[in-house]
Amino acid sequence: MHEMSLASALMDEIINIACDNNVVRIEEIELRIGVLKQVVPEVMEEAFRAASFGTLAEGATLRQIEIPARAFCSRCDREFSPAVNDFLCPTCGEFSTTLLEGDELLLGSLTCVT
Repeated sequence: MHEMSLASALMDEIINIACDNNVVRIEEIELRIGVLKQVVPEVMEEAFRAASFGTLAEGATLRQIEIPARAFCSRCDREFSPAVNDFLCPTCGEFSTTLLEGDELLLGSLTCVT
């Protein structure tokens, strides 16, 4: 369950931001998650609830936004949407691809009370 380690790291970042900005409570967190991270939303929600227990983010809404995968084939100069387990270019069949998006885990925004 890698969601717990992701939620713990997220809470570390949130606490640092809150301390730097005199935040007393966090009401909502927007988390942008690439589909290739293979995060299960329900499990992430539970992990976040556990990681935020007793903190200024306890009870906050966790809004998870899934980011689709996008890749670029340098051989045929084409952008495509790869499957989680298939990065071959659908046009030329080569593996000369660069991942453009879909493997990120980004803190999008925080709604806070100061």
